[in-house]
Amino acid sequence: MKKIMLVVMTSTLISACATDPYTREEKVSNAGIGAGTGAAIGAATGALLGDGEGALIGAAAGAALGGGIGYYMDRQEDQLRARLEGTGVRVQRQGDNLKLIMPGNVTFATDSSDISPSFFSVLDSVALVLNEFGDTSINISGFTDSTGSEIYNQELSEKRANSVASYLVRARVHHGRIQARGFGERYPVASNDSEMGRSQNRRVEISIRPR
Repeated sequence: MKKIMLVVMTSTLISACATDPYTREEKVSNAGIGAGTGAAIGAATGALLGDGEGALIGAAAGAALGGGIGYYMDRQEDQLRARLEGTGVRVQRQGDNLKLIMPGNVTFATDSSDISPSFFSVLDSVALVLNEFGDTSINISGFTDSTGSEIYNQELSEKRANSVASYLVRARVHHGRIQARGFGERYPVASNDSEMGRSQNRRVEISIRPR
């Protein structure tokens, strides 16, 4: 009976629903536990299977497991920030996930899905870090402002996301880790009523998540 309870508790605590900020789809993730949750799981394991000493040992092991993911992403974040400093690419941390925000005017020529040659070295730096930290999945999302038709913007966002994905694959990032999608003028981060706002909405985002 104790073992059955243990399995249920562990599955419930470790599995968490993460909502995609753009599609609003809920996905089950096993990677989102931190050291505190890991310690709780470990303590529960020790208490159910043994005595108080077992609970302490389990708590320590669980904390190491949960904290390991965070530490792995910490190291990746540090390297990305160091390599991308001064490039115009912003690095954001959201829990154990990382997001690289690449302004469209820096990454591409106007109304083009061809990556600017001046941006090649930036993507090379990103690829170096992604190849070093292979236990992550990579979601590439393209966005535009609201200028032009919705159909044109959707196609442009898809082409730009795919251009970045193709470049990373050529830089030896495994294609199985990468998904690319275009969202057109949806999900603006600023008002399209000003040029400054539109420039912020023209972007490519790379989301990096532990697997």
